[in-house]
Amino acid sequence: VLDLGSGGVIDCFLAARQVGESGYVIGVDMTPEMLMKANANKVKMGVHNVEFRRGQIEALPVQDSSIDVIMSNCVINLSPNKADVFREALRVLKPGGRISISDIVTEGEFSDDLRADAAKWAECVTGAIDANLYTGMMREAGFTDIQVVDKADAEGIVERQEGMPRIYSARITARKPE
Repeated sequence: VLDLGSGGVIDCFLAARQVGESGYVIGVDMTPEMLMKANANKVKMGVHNVEFRRGQIEALPVQDSSIDVIMSNCVINLSPNKADVFREALRVLKPGGRISISDIVTEGEFSDDLRADAAKWAECVTGAIDANLYTGMMREAGFTDIQVVDKADAEGIVERQEGMPRIYSARITARKPE
């Protein structure tokens, strides 16, 4: 299992339980501070089937066709080049491998002013793109069986401003062809 943007690493430790002693989990994060925290937690918890690597999700430090499952929790929306993320994910997945993403998507586009607001990017808001564009990038990368499994409206969580589309939290799944 590969976790894109492993951050606080709880998802990696949960995945490690699921894959058991015969499985392996790799967490990729770009920040040295998060990797130090992850490795300290790994030692504290006595987990042996998890490894943390420093890297960018647009250029994964993982071998071609070596991963069965990729997971990502609200990280891809932060990437300025989502198409590269999806190409990299496809590259590292084994044929028939699958990806399950929880991310922020929109219905429509942000105004140019909002898109340029760095604070809104940091809030995981304006890095989000239209769900159809998002899944289209996945399709262009080569993924099949793409499904938006569920979508929860962020109304009431994110204050809507003029020039802001509807915002959703979505779970998106897909496969790499055999």
